[in-house]
Order: sequence, then structure tokens, then C-alpha cells
Amino acid sequence: MLWKDEVGITGSAASYKALDDGVALRVRIHQRLLDMLNLSALDKASRESLRVEIRAPVGQLLAEEKRLLTPVQTDQLIEDVLDELLGLGPLEPLLQDDTVSDILINTHATVYVERRGRLEKTDVHFHDTRHLIRIINKIVSAVGRRVDESQPMVDARLPDGSRVNAIIPPLAVDGPLVSIRKFAAVPIHMARLIELNSISSEMAEVMQAIVKARRNVLISGGTGSGKTTLLNALSAFIDGAERIVTIEDSAELQLQQPHVGRLETRPPNLEDRGEVTQRDLLRNALRMRPDRIIVGEVRAGEAFDMLQAMNTGHDGSMTTVHANTPRDALSRIEQMIGMAGLELSPRSIRQQIASAINVVVQVERLEDGNRKLVSISEIVGMEEEVISMQEIFRFRRQGLGKDGLVKGEYETTGVRPRFMDVLAARGMELPSITFAPARRQF
Repeated sequence: MLWKDEVGITGSAASYKALDDGVALRVRIHQRLLDMLNLSALDKASRESLRVEIRAPVGQLLAEEKRLLTPVQTDQLIEDVLDELLGLGPLEPLLQDDTVSDILINTHATVYVERRGRLEKTDVHFHDTRHLIRIINKIVSAVGRRVDESQPMVDARLPDGSRVNAIIPPLAVDGPLVSIRKFAAVPIHMARLIELNSISSEMAEVMQAIVKARRNVLISGGTGSGKTTLLNALSAFIDGAERIVTIEDSAELQLQQPHVGRLETRPPNLEDRGEVTQRDLLRNALRMRPDRIIVGEVRAGEAFDMLQAMNTGHDGSMTTVHANTPRDALSRIEQMIGMAGLELSPRSIRQQIASAINVVVQVERLEDGNRKLVSISEIVGMEEEVISMQEIFRFRRQGLGKDGLVKGEYETTGVRPRFMDVLAARGMELPSITFAPARRQF
């Protein structure tokens, strides 16, 4: 923010006034520069050349504002104005901060961030609601989406893949609300997840074998539990020679293979036409000769098409679903198939699920902010009207430590998974001791 060394204690009336004056000055200069600059050439100009070009006009505008700034303050003002011109204004410092994983904007006056699993309030804010809505429009228009009174909710993404959700009045009563889930510039690989104790090395070894053996995987978890992060990490085990098609509402997967086709849904236009859903994209993907299909998240009737793909030669496909337990995940899939408008009996739907999905992985965001893979379960078929499932690994909680961190250990259940025969047939042997009843303390 502008001139932090002059602000004083964050949260006081004086500090807020100083911050507000700085934002107001930056917005006024930004608006006046837009009238002076050649907007058609703005996108082609580099930040460095634009910095040189606007220095003199900024000095002139400061003189008209009767504001006397030091050279350091002037340089900071120019950087903030460049953020307004080329970036996302007050959000730019937070987007560049690698310690920030989530940015939560509660109206123009309040911005929170998540660092290391903990929420904290920042001194960042916008000049007014119009300023915030202008930034929102800048984000959504870049990916061909819109947000207005007729469509006040929108999902979008930033160029780096970070996920953005915005909701504006009249649905947001006090003012616009924006959530930004930042993605690392370099995807988190399995080795890093092991280092963070999000998964044990034995579980990672088994998951690698599952992916390479082309078992179909369903990743289940709550909001912010790390489903997409795990999906990215697992995708690194896919052979680079395979053709992968990804389908998402908002493209955010960061697959590293050379042969990836990325598909993204499209909302309806102003005439309420032209919508392309995940179901439409899934049907089209089947004609694209994919070896594997990865759906970012199933939410409705596309769950049926995903199961059909898994059952018709696209082994090794993966998707995620919002659910609190592996059993809940299967129930949600069953409910989603009902949304497809198909006249299928519950038993028939469950048979489809049992034959399509091989492994259910449960991830969880614990109260200390850490994300963990808490369960790996295998679907083994049907027992009368119920899908039969056996847990292979689990995370056993043992309470909270004095530092507020969740204590626990990973353990095997002692069950030898049936997919071991499939792994062996594909040349992947896992030591039998991997599944012996034993515990791993960390």
C-alpha cells in the first residue's frame, strides 16, 4: 500500500484515513491518465516503457492536486498506478506474495488473506464499490465472462490459473464479495506433499502405482481441502505418451504432460444462448481420442457421462467431488446421476459406480489449516444393494498439541487391495509389507 511508513498502527482511524487518501489519490490519477494515454497502445507497452512514459504526467497531476511527495513516495505511487493500468490494482502485491494462498474480499473496505492455513486481515482496500467492480470486470472479461445485475455471480480464473469467484449486489447485500484461490507458479508435486506431511511416503508410492496402472480415481473432500492440488500431483505420474483431455468449469489444472487438450465450459450470453456445459464437453471429449479424461469437478449430470467414459475404455480417468467421507462421495455421485434425467433404478446406478470407480481418495483441511490425505479406499463391487468398499490407508487423529497443531499418524488397515493383481499384471510390484498392519508416527 501507499506510504506504509507514514501510516502508523493498522486499524486506527488515522491509519485508515491515510490509506484511504492514498487509494483515492491513486484512483484519481489513474482515471485522469486513462484520458491522456493512447489506450490502443497500452496493451502493447511493457511495464518499463510505460513507467518512463507516465512519470512526467504523474508529476504534472500531483502538482495540480497540490500534493508534495518525496522521490520514494512518487516511485511507489507510479508502481501503484501501473498496477491499476496493467494489473489488478490493490490486489497486485497480494498476488505476488507467495505466502498468500487465498485472498478474500469482503466489500471494498476489507480484505483478508490466508497464510499457512490461517486467516488474517490486511490493510489493503479499494477506494469504493465502483473501484472494486471495475477490477472484477477486468478479471472476468479477460476469460470471456461477465458479471452484472442480470448475472451477479461468476466463476473465472487469472492468467496463472488462480480460481476467482465473485458475487455482486443485489445478491451480495453489503457490497461485492470476491474469493481468489491462488495456485503456485510451480505445481506442488508429490515429494512436496510428503515433505508437508500431507501424505505418507507409503501412500504416495501406492497412489503412483494406482495412476500408472490406469485405475479410475475419485478424489473427495470439502472446500479448500486440496482436491485440485492432489489431482495435479497425481497427474504427474501419467505417462507423457498418453493423450489427456481435461474438462473444467474454470481451467485451473496444471498438467505437465506434452499431450494435453484443455476444455472449459462457457456461460450463456446476454441473450441466454450459447451455454456449453461440462456434459457437452464430456460428450465431445469422447470423440477426441483421449487415453484419459480428467474432469476438474463433477457437480451435476456430467457424473453419468464421466462414469460412462470410465467404463468404455478410458481407464485411468480422474475427477473430484465435494464430500466429507468416501461413502458420502458415492452417495453424491448417485444423486448427480439422478440429475441427468435418466430413468435408472438405484441398483443400476450403483452398479455403474461400482464398475467405473476403482479408488476413492479422501482429503481434508484440518482445523490447524493443514491439508491431509486422510483415507484411501478401494471399491470392490456390490453386496446386494450396497456398494462394497474397503479402506486401505487412513489418518488416525490423536488430538491437538499445545501449538494448536493436529496430532496423528498414518496407518494401514491390514487389507490387501484387490488391485494388486492388476498392478502385478502391468509390471508393478509393491512390497507386501506396504499393507501390513503398522503405524507411521510423524
